[in-house]
Amino acid sequence: MSIDPETAARVAKLARIRVDADALPALAQEFNTILGFIEQLGEVDVEGVEPMTSVTPMRLKRRKDEVTAGGMQDKVLSNAPDAREGFFAVPKVVE
Repeated sequence: MSIDPETAARVAKLARIRVDADALPALAQEFNTILGFIEQLGEVDVEGVEPMTSVTPMRLKRRKDEVTAGGMQDKVLSNAPDAREGFFAVPKVVE
């Protein structure tokens, strides 16, 4: 697959990025380089390779999924700049 400057302009527009017309050929070339790297990754044989979460072998920390009663409303609201009647109080934003 090859990206031309017109396609690069369309991608930039979709991404809401302003790109000057004289920079479009260089951007298209960068896209083509990236696509080339992706094609190289597709050629790698990963059959039998387990997915990993890190380059170092370690297990993720897990905790039990237990329902608690909470009971920390006062503690949580103590951090609020303004709390009223057990809730966070915020300025009115809708007229």
